[in-house]
Amino acid sequence: MSRLSLILALAMSLITPALAYAAPISFSDLLARPRAKADHRIAYGPDALQFGELWLPAAKGPHPVVILIHGGCWRADLPGLELMDYMAADLKASGLAVWNLEYRRIGHEGGGYPGTFQDVAAGIDHLASLAEPYDLDLTHTVVSGHSAGGHLAVWALSRPHLPKGSVLAGPQAVSPRAAIALAGIIDLAAYHADGPDACGGPGTIDSLVGAATAGTRDVYADTSPPAVLPVGRPQAVISGDLDHIVPSRFGAAYGALAKAAGDEVEVLDMPGAGHFELIDPGSAAWPTIRSAIVSRLGLAAPHPARP
Repeated sequence: MSRLSLILALAMSLITPALAYAAPISFSDLLARPRAKADHRIAYGPDALQFGELWLPAAKGPHPVVILIHGGCWRADLPGLELMDYMAADLKASGLAVWNLEYRRIGHEGGGYPGTFQDVAAGIDHLASLAEPYDLDLTHTVVSGHSAGGHLAVWALSRPHLPKGSVLAGPQAVSPRAAIALAGIIDLAAYHADGPDACGGPGTIDSLVGAATAGTRDVYADTSPPAVLPVGRPQAVISGDLDHIVPSRFGAAYGALAKAAGDEVEVLDMPGAGHFELIDPGSAAWPTIRSAIVSRLGLAAPHPARP
């Protein structure tokens, strides 16, 4: 091999790994793409932000349902449910109904504690009133969320175990079979103590849980899923190994806690994926994520089941 060939070969050996692991996309990259629209926008409460968007497949029902909860650090100044439109369109094309939730966040009137949590609970329970008119199969329902929404998805699964004295506890009209957290900030105390500043640092967590007005209340007792383990239902915790917003060590640590408590938890670390690849149906990670969602619906046969 000539000296020039050797230099070229060495250069390619350095370039190839960089090409294989391209820089992760941002939410701006994702939202710059064209988006399909939901079939229906439906209010679940009186506030302008208390609504969900329902996506319905072309096949006849009854339709299994995937509840989606968007991220954005629980903050009003970041994008909302539109972040999940790409996932929703793909899942709809796979024969599933999708209920994509909006909710009040930090910076919205009524957001934070307890409003953010109450909105998510009310939004999920509102599906009970939609089942008959939209032919939804609520016996085959899962909840999936991204980033802050990953926390809220697992929190929603844990609702039956919330402390009885909590303002967040109460009857539950819809009970998802499982939660699939995508880059989820599931353990609020751990992220407060050791998380990156990408979401605004510990102050964001404090605002979410109402730390300033908590008094003697344990701010994590009814807001952070590790406080109520075991959840008692299956969970998938999926992270990207290039994620600098919610590094995968947080998902792995929560998964270990939940497993030790007796929960059925699958922890996946997606190679070459950043934070937003997990909600991008065009990413290499997406087929695995879609499979994780569909498999936890408990369907006897793949969907679409009937033309």
